[in-house]
Order: sequence, then structure tokens, then C-alpha cells
Amino acid sequence: MSNETLTERIQQIANAYEEIRLTAQQVVVANQHLIEEIFISMIRGGHLLIEGVPGTAKTTVCKIIARLIDYEFRRVQGAVDIQPADIIGVRVYDQKKNEFVLQKGPVFTNFLMIDEINRLTPRTQSALLEAMSEHQVTIDGITHPLADPYFVIATQNPFDAEGTFPLIEAQRDRFMFSSTLTHLDGENELEILRRERAGELDWRVYRDRITPIIGPADVKAMAATVREIRVDEAVLGYMRDLVLATRSHGDIRLGASSRASIAFLRGSMARAALYGRTYVIPDDVRSLAVPVLAHRLSLTREATITGITTESVINEILDTVEVP
Repeated sequence: MSNETLTERIQQIANAYEEIRLTAQQVVVANQHLIEEIFISMIRGGHLLIEGVPGTAKTTVCKIIARLIDYEFRRVQGAVDIQPADIIGVRVYDQKKNEFVLQKGPVFTNFLMIDEINRLTPRTQSALLEAMSEHQVTIDGITHPLADPYFVIATQNPFDAEGTFPLIEAQRDRFMFSSTLTHLDGENELEILRRERAGELDWRVYRDRITPIIGPADVKAMAATVREIRVDEAVLGYMRDLVLATRSHGDIRLGASSRASIAFLRGSMARAALYGRTYVIPDDVRSLAVPVLAHRLSLTREATITGITTESVINEILDTVEVP
């Protein structure tokens, strides 16, 4: 790897992404933007929040990606009775060893999926903060490192209010990106029916057919390569201006934090690699504006009442901030 040029290593990343995208497309109809956001988050050490109604293939996409990238995969189903220890683990007394030993929770993995995270109580949600931001957990005063690489995807249904707890701001800010999945359009809905008729939607068929394309070591190497992507000072200024614009917009009660700036930078560098470039362009930044900002902004009460959406505000900011 060390003898290869940056351009050659970048092309290997682009090729791997394309192979993963095409393989996932055999099972997943539409929602290709989600594949890109997962891949970017994964190689940049970020986490992803997926919001969407039931039946939009959120879980299926995650299982496919975990299999294609050969990660150890664990899944947690959100529920109000889930306790922090059910996720991070607990120390129990072992009579044979005459000592306390750690029973690791599902957080000890490469790829953790939390289905319906907003069904977890705020106390249980907070148990994930340390894991997501520092890649470690503290149990009974003892700190335990998590796997490297470590990646979290959480899903939630924004229209299901019964028995749910909105994510606290600190928790939402830990996600590098958010992605919203909606119902398919007419043509893609028809494609679903065609595939079901042909027996092509059975997950068990593809589970046995899919083989890993890359592994954790490859992801680490990709992460090191992406850090060499060039970002011009003017493009950095553009990222800054977009974030600052969220803090002064009249319809926004709470603007984006500095984590948004970091997400813009890390995400844009990775996206450049996915498209075979050794440098970031403003289009990389613009394409990630909604995934980076949507879950970090809180609109004013007046804006919400009048039907203004977060996405429309972000698009307005993109239209008004000067592009370098």
C-alpha cells in the first residue's frame, strides 16, 4: 500500500464503494443516497441516524452493509424497558473465579444497529453518549475500550409518538449524518412488486449469496487515505459560512454546533474519494448539507406552526451563502 500513489489508493476506495453500491442495489430499491452516507460515515468514524416510516428497508440496508464489509454486527431493538446495562454490559460476581467479571453488552462490536432508538428512555439513550463520542464505555468506574473500527446506526419513526422519547440534543449531535427515508414513488413501488413476484426480495437468499468485499483493516486503510485529501482554504470557509448561517437565521431557534463543521469536513473528504478525486469541491459540501444539518437544527415555534421545514431552511441557506 505504501508504494501506491494517493490517486491509486483513492481509486481503490471509489471501486470498493461502487461494488458495494451495485451489490446492495440488487436488494434495495431506490434510497441510494443512504448507501453513500453509510459508507462515508463508516470510513470517517461517524455515526448515522435514519428517520423513516416502517417498511422503508432501514434494517435491510444495515444488514446488507454489515455483511458486505465483514463487520461483527449486533442489533438492539429499542423498548422502554431496556436498561443501560442491557446495552453496555454489567459486572457480575463469578463464584468460581471469586471475582467480578464483565458481561459485555451488544455495544462491544464493530457495527451496532439500534432499531427505534426513540423508544429508549433518556437514561438509556445517555448510556450511548460515551460510546459514540469516545469509543469507550465506563462500567462501575472502569473504562473499557470498544472495537476499532466502531460504527453505530440508529433508526426511528418520526411519526410514531406513542411510547417514544425524543432524542436529547446532545444525543442527536453525536450523529455525523441523519438520513430521511420516505415511501417510494410509483415506478419504484412497481419495481418492489416485480421483485417480489420473481422471489427476489427474500433476505435469506441474498444473505447466503453475499460475500464480504472489504474488512475492518481495509476500512482503517481507507480512513488513513482519506485524511490525505486536499481541502482548499476557500472550501473550508464555505463550510464555516454554512454553519454560521444556521446560527443567525430567523427561523432557527438552535443552530448547528462545531460538530457540524467537523462533519462537513470529514464527510466532504470522504465523498471526494468515493468519486475518485484527491481534492474536495464545493459540490461535496453542498450534497452533504441536509445530512449534516437536518438533525442539528431546531426551528422556532413560529416557523413550525407556519409549516416551514428544516430542509427548506437548509436549501434557503444554500441559495444565499456564496459558493467559492
